[in-house]
Amino acid sequence: MMRSVGTLTRADLAETINRKMGFSRAESLDLVEAILEKMSDALANGENVKISGFGSFVLRDKNERVGRNPKTGVEVPITPRRVLTFRASQLLKEKIAGAS
Repeated sequence: MMRSVGTLTRADLAETINRKMGFSRAESLDLVEAILEKMSDALANGENVKISGFGSFVLRDKNERVGRNPKTGVEVPITPRRVLTFRASQLLKEKIAGAS
């Protein structure tokens, strides 16, 4: 099984923008922050976020349902809530599958 070799951070994204686009480090970090804030605001407002060739962040509303404590078997109600899922694009899936 393949394992992750590290974690991509905001600073890594900013560094890539700095190298490829020639913006200053501060400008690059500002750009990363602006993009992430725009995405977060859209999701908070109930919008899905689709990035072509990468994937979609999709909001789903889950209804109330009955859950069970696995240790005790006691049933408990799980309150309705909104969850965020990520669906990779076909292009990203193919890239990941070919990375082994």
